[in-house]
Amino acid sequence: MTTIRIEEVKKTDVAGLFTICFDGDDANEFQKFIEKFKEDATRKDELSVILTAINRMLNASGFLERYFRPEGKMGDRVVALPIERTKMRLYCLRMSDSVLIVGNGGIKNTKTYEEDDSLNGYVITLQKLDKLLEQAIKNGKVTIEETTITGIDKTEFDL
Repeated sequence: MTTIRIEEVKKTDVAGLFTICFDGDDANEFQKFIEKFKEDATRKDELSVILTAINRMLNASGFLERYFRPEGKMGDRVVALPIERTKMRLYCLRMSDSVLIVGNGGIKNTKTYEEDDSLNGYVITLQKLDKLLEQAIKNGKVTIEETTITGIDKTEFDL
């Protein structure tokens, strides 16, 4: 069993960005995603598109549904950036128009994410977290309020 926690990345008046951190890891999943591509000359532009979009949403529009590509299964909140025609994907949980939990991602060279073990793993992690978050919200341990998730500082999730 793996334990994860949710960490705040950045919060503005418009929206709050959060990510996942696995127990024992020095870097969170969003940091790992950035590190994977920031020195890759062929992928730097794609990474820039994703980071610019996140920054724009954080500061201006919020995490509106139209900015994301639906992924995962019916009924879960797993989405991906960008929605443009590019092979890079950052998988996320879109909790509301003002709260986004970013996971990890990679280059999608297959027809579906399920055909790629790494991408499938990122999506499955977010799907499991989505179910656990839903339960924590029902139990009152965690609350999504405006641009924040309250209760995450003292909540760990066992995947």
